[in-house]
Order: sequence, then structure tokens, then C-alpha cells
Amino acid sequence: MVVIRLSRAGSKKRPYYHITVADKRVSRDGRFIERIGFYNPNARGAEEGTRLDVERMEYWVRQGAQASDRVKKIAKDHAKAQAASVIEADGAAA
Repeated sequence: MVVIRLSRAGSKKRPYYHITVADKRVSRDGRFIERIGFYNPNARGAEEGTRLDVERMEYWVRQGAQASDRVKKIAKDHAKAQAASVIEADGAAA
């Protein structure tokens, strides 16, 4: 089974996660099929907290990949932030 999950990177006490597509049998930080984004829970100010290739995630879900609960929440929050930035840009243009 193929899963979409987080792979931990970063130093001690400063986590940074890659959003990866991997075989379920492979270890958390092991081999992966594709890296489709990242999540930085410690992002401050102008730093980018999340980047997600939504098209690739949708592709893998159509192929039968299961997203972890945390990845689902990150994707939902990312979509909300993108919608807010579009609305904000439309308001500034008017």
C-alpha cells in the first residue's frame, strides 16, 4: 500500500517535515517514491510554513494512496491559506 506521510528532518528540538509518498512497509525517514512538499511547524514571520503540490497529492490519492491524518489536516489548512491569499489579492486589486 502507498501512503502519503511526513518524513522528519531538521535538528533536535527544531523539526522540519517533508511530505512524501512512500510504501507503507518502509521506515518513516527511509526510501520514498516522491516528495510532494514540506511542513515547517516552527515557521515565523515571512518564512513559508507549508508548501504542497496539490495536483500531485490528488494524483496519488486517485491512484489509491492513503494520506495520514496529519497530512490531511496540513492539506486542508494549506487550501484555506491559499484561498485567503487569493481573496486578499483580489481585494487589493479592487
